[in-house]
Amino acid sequence: MYAKLILRSARRSARDYLVYILTMTICAALFYGFLSISSRFYQPDIGAEYNYSMLSDGMKMAICGVTLLLLFLIRFANRYMLRSRQKEFALEAVMGMEQRTIARLFFAETLLMGGIAVLLGIGLGAVCSQFVTALLLTSYDQAYRPVWTLFPDTVLWTAGFFLVSFLTVGLFNTRTIRRTPILSMLSAQRENETPLAKSRWMQGVAALYLVLAAVRAVQGVRLLAQYGDSRLAIPVQLMFWANILAPAGLLVWAAIWAARRWKWRFPVLVPGLTIGALPCILSAVSLPVLQRRYMLGLGAEWVNLWLVFLLADLLFLLCGVIWLASALLAWRKDHSPDCRYQGTNLFYFGQMVSKLRTTSKTMALVSITLALSVFLFAAAPVLAGWANGYLEARAVYDIQIYSRYNDVREVSALPRGDYDAVTRFLDENEIDTTADCTFSLYLPRQEDFYSRVKYDFPTAVISLSDYNALRAMLDLEPVALAEGAFTTQWKAIATEEEREAFLAARPAVDTDAGTLALAAQPCYTDPMGETFYNSYTDVVYVFPDAVCEQLLPVMRCRYIRTGEPLDYETARALEQLFADSYPEQAPGGTEYAIRLRTLQVNSTRASTFVLQASLLYGAVVLMVICLTVLSLQQLLDAGQYRYRFSVLRKLGVEETEIRRLVVRQLGFWFGLPVGTAVVTGAAAVGCLLAAVQAEIQAYIGFCALAVQLGMTACILLVLLGCYFVSTWALFQRAIES
Repeated sequence: MYAKLILRSARRSARDYLVYILTMTICAALFYGFLSISSRFYQPDIGAEYNYSMLSDGMKMAICGVTLLLLFLIRFANRYMLRSRQKEFALEAVMGMEQRTIARLFFAETLLMGGIAVLLGIGLGAVCSQFVTALLLTSYDQAYRPVWTLFPDTVLWTAGFFLVSFLTVGLFNTRTIRRTPILSMLSAQRENETPLAKSRWMQGVAALYLVLAAVRAVQGVRLLAQYGDSRLAIPVQLMFWANILAPAGLLVWAAIWAARRWKWRFPVLVPGLTIGALPCILSAVSLPVLQRRYMLGLGAEWVNLWLVFLLADLLFLLCGVIWLASALLAWRKDHSPDCRYQGTNLFYFGQMVSKLRTTSKTMALVSITLALSVFLFAAAPVLAGWANGYLEARAVYDIQIYSRYNDVREVSALPRGDYDAVTRFLDENEIDTTADCTFSLYLPRQEDFYSRVKYDFPTAVISLSDYNALRAMLDLEPVALAEGAFTTQWKAIATEEEREAFLAARPAVDTDAGTLALAAQPCYTDPMGETFYNSYTDVVYVFPDAVCEQLLPVMRCRYIRTGEPLDYETARALEQLFADSYPEQAPGGTEYAIRLRTLQVNSTRASTFVLQASLLYGAVVLMVICLTVLSLQQLLDAGQYRYRFSVLRKLGVEETEIRRLVVRQLGFWFGLPVGTAVVTGAAAVGCLLAAVQAEIQAYIGFCALAVQLGMTACILLVLLGCYFVSTWALFQRAIES
């Protein structure tokens, strides 16, 4: 009999479970799709030079960390179903059914619907896993071939996780039903959040923001006193003063409001602070941008501090907009009679104002979480593209061996060998080499050897013949130099402005062999490897061979290209042999290191993929949580709205107008937090792009990044559309019942 009751109740409430099933299906699909690549049955063909276990272990840890968010979502969705059915439970209890039996039936019903959602999610997860596989193989430069299969261990992990979650949440629901009085169940649908007049959350946020503004003004004064100089460019001068005056303006406005508090009340303070947050945002953004453009040398601690200020400004702006939304709607209703009495606007304004006044705190939290989700969506391709592009720029040779003289105090301790142990290893393992170049890097003047100031190391020098040998290894055209001339080789990350400023300040270079003039072709930017440059420098001088013979060699390098890529085990063996033969810190202070393309690519691509997948997974989970909260908040009040809409029907309002009114109401309810979150997240993403624009231009390309961000926007629109349509369908059904 109980089984029949459960099945009949589930069939009757199937449409009420639509959002619940949609949410659980998406969660199960994401869990299965991302966890599938850690299955022991999953064997992608990524090549012998890669170690897949590193990626698999990393994905397991990342998925477990992000999955904790799903517990909150499952709990919240079950609370919605519990609250929406409490009146029904009360009637069943009045008719004589024990509350313990009611709780067990509800638990079995939610477990049944959750099981259906998990089964659907596993099926959808098989499709999702194909996208994850395509992303994985693309990261490893392998061709994608779809393989439609279910991995038994991943299926068991997915079913087990959600079963344990449903059982845990079901026990809490059972306890809640058993301990809730019947009268409380009957009045549960009339409960709401604390009214705005009694909620102090915005007052607390404003107070914290003013304290932060005072701290920021003091820090701005310290920054000006420490780094201010009348010789600096005008934009830099304006930046220093803006970071003092903008937060000081907030404090002045707060003081004026406090003096007239008896008349203005708190709602007058918030608009001024919200508007004042805009110049604070602009001034905060200007510091890292100008720091990079003018090479101010402020230090990482100042830049990080101002990024914290920027984050606080964005969060307060978002909270202020959400908190003021109901006030703006009420102001428009009171001051625009034509708009107020047009059509059903009076009803619409009343609906939205009353709801926003009781849910502003929840809406603000939802908007902040959505903004974080948007930022993660955009940051994932930026960080992944940066890492992969940087990998191609630094792993241009199969084997890179180099030394550093940073801790060498005596010229006699500088390295002179040719790394013969590596040669013996290659011969013993019958590894063919297509190119092998051993060379030295010099200093223009021997006295530069004692210059060890961080970020001010001397620029190293390479001879023209060695430089052309390296270019030949990379299939590049050779370089010619006139007698008495020099040219430069730059990292890809160096901007055009940096190159122009450096060359303009050095039309000639003094060396131990005389003075050299800048060649007609002053610079080259082809990737030559990251170990090619001196510490803390982005440029290398290229001098004629005759000049280099009279200079001091300080670093000894050897670059090798093999006929076939080294497999993973061989690369590990060579790395261990080099560590045993050439200790990282030799007795004389010389630092030796080896970089193997196989190990670099393996570790970088594995960690990059784990990072990208974790960011995307976390972004989707956060977005699903927020959209579920927005949807269920409207559906919880659908029973109250039924009577209000029935009054409209009795007044003669047509069904088409009622449907349009529902779309407007849900559009505003979803549009306000989503719109503010998108704007805030876009501002944060813009700051990120401005901070790393040189890396994007060098390693990713803005066109490729735009395509990836466009795909991200499509994912956001699809998820938003699914939840909006589901909410609209259930809301329409509720008010028509």
